[in-house]
Amino acid sequence: MMTRDISQVVEKLRTAFADDDAMLRWGADIPVKHCSDWTRLPPVIPLALARPRTTEQVSRLLGLCHETGTPVVPQGGLTGLVGGAHPVEGCVAISMERMSGVEEIDAAAGTMTVLAGTPLEQAQAAADAVGLMFPLDLGARGSCTIGGNVATNAGGNRVIAYGPTRNQVLGLEVVLADGSVLQSMNRLIKDNTGYDLKHLFIGSEGTLGIITRAILSLRPQPATTITALCALPSAEALVPSLAALRSRIGPSLSAFEAMWPDFWQVIVAQAGRKSPFARAHGAYALIEMSGFDCERDEDRLQIALSDMLEAGLLSDVVVAQTSRETGDFWGIREAVGELRSLMGSLISFDVSIPAQSADAFVATAVAALEKRWPDATHLAYGHLGDNNIHIIVRVPSAFDEQPKDLINEIVYDAVARFRGSVSAEHGIGLTKKGFLHLSRSPIEIATMQAVKATLDPRGIMNPGKLFDRRLSREEIP
Repeated sequence: MMTRDISQVVEKLRTAFADDDAMLRWGADIPVKHCSDWTRLPPVIPLALARPRTTEQVSRLLGLCHETGTPVVPQGGLTGLVGGAHPVEGCVAISMERMSGVEEIDAAAGTMTVLAGTPLEQAQAAADAVGLMFPLDLGARGSCTIGGNVATNAGGNRVIAYGPTRNQVLGLEVVLADGSVLQSMNRLIKDNTGYDLKHLFIGSEGTLGIITRAILSLRPQPATTITALCALPSAEALVPSLAALRSRIGPSLSAFEAMWPDFWQVIVAQAGRKSPFARAHGAYALIEMSGFDCERDEDRLQIALSDMLEAGLLSDVVVAQTSRETGDFWGIREAVGELRSLMGSLISFDVSIPAQSADAFVATAVAALEKRWPDATHLAYGHLGDNNIHIIVRVPSAFDEQPKDLINEIVYDAVARFRGSVSAEHGIGLTKKGFLHLSRSPIEIATMQAVKATLDPRGIMNPGKLFDRRLSREEIP
């Protein structure tokens, strides 16, 4: 960050937004939630908190920050787990909470135009109201925002059928580091007119610009949604079960949530969720089928599950008969959000592993953790159909030794061994940038830095995130 006169920056900000009393907050008036995110890093009080209402205000703000070399940290719902929205010293934190709302829905074209600060759940409800569906779905749906979903290329529960956020975005409006407004608000599915610039910003974690609007693709609302909990004889049966379901019901399989027995036992014992099974099993899967044939879909699933039981892929199955049972089944999977309050300090991992290697990866990571700390608690679960595996680690005897770096090294070494990705959903942010090289080659990282240097030459956009430092153009090979 360049040397600058803070008092001058403050005065310029006050003058530029004197017409909007709610735009800027300072010091003790900045709500605590804007000083950190869910990563739980030590809080940092920003120089100022900006709460723009319009794209013009965002443009004016970034132009001023670019001029003065003032760092900027965009913030959405603050539900990220890698420190991507965590403030840096002397920054202006830009909250998109006042830029919220669904501006337009074109039901015939299946599109929705939405402001970046709109909560995901609000966008889902708006699509549902016109008989359509916005398929992105996360446990944090009530607080995460569309802008944050796009900036991190969020995945969630239905990636197996619909893909991540990137697949749901037709167009974007983005304010660049110097205040320029990039209008890439395309509504066309086919448009081969050169570089598709919106993809630069999907997954960029606010390091290239601030997303202010998005045009999203909507899907038909399924006529039937069937949810079932499956018990498996072992974790080795998870991938064959996934393959069997895909071959039987194809793209109608909209969720396949794998749960290893360590996860299941803790959720049932400590989070108070009731198991529908009379005994313990070797693994569990929550499956969802979404279709358009009310008469045949349930029969297709029942036949598939019966055949899998007969083949020994499944040990037991319970199909939800009511919406309450459906909620209870999903409640088991989503109770993970309660674990920190129940178990204390935890270290969470969000990685991608080739599906066929998922159980071997879990076994390898767990064995290494237990060899170092015999009392380690570990919980494994994930969206197996899209390669996303989560591991939660707690080491009661070692937390006074602050072993987080060693735990990271053990788990990410296992990720590299199985040719996985160190980040499946939340991005790189602050906490994973030291491991980026395990998943990206030197030339890939250099190319990303070249893009950064071009679009943000003064390095004000979310500095310190994704890369340890920003290379100058001269340093980039």
